[in-house]
Amino acid sequence: MAEYLANDVQAVDLNTPIIFDASIPCPKGNVFHEDQTGIFILRGSSTNRFARYQVTFNGNIAIPTGGAVSPIAVAIAVNGEARPTSRAIFTPAAVDTYGNVTSTAIVTVPACCCFSLSVRYISGVTDGTTDPTPTINVTNSNLEINRIA
Repeated sequence: MAEYLANDVQAVDLNTPIIFDASIPCPKGNVFHEDQTGIFILRGSSTNRFARYQVTFNGNIAIPTGGAVSPIAVAIAVNGEARPTSRAIFTPAAVDTYGNVTSTAIVTVPACCCFSLSVRYISGVTDGTTDPTPTINVTNSNLEINRIA
């Protein structure tokens, strides 16, 4: 298991990853991450047909002061593309009101291959009539990556 943390409040722009600044790295070298970045590399197996990972994100998100109240969301992204089933949406009652979100995804990496992974702020607006807020605040983030097969 590998665990990555980001406790300080950070402003995250739409479609960009959350930055993680502390880690308990993977002891087997299956997950690569450089602190102060938001990109992780998952390594496929060299002996099996694939490696499977369970990825779980938990954190607090809010619309910063001066923003407009609307749904906000984060999602786990694989190779730069957000997984729709991992979208975690929160609609705050007011700006600077934090809500806790959790997102989980199973990621299968083919043998002798690597996938990039991140947690990104994506639009929480699903009706198409409202523009998403350009920036959210994220704090107390925790990302766990477990190789399960």
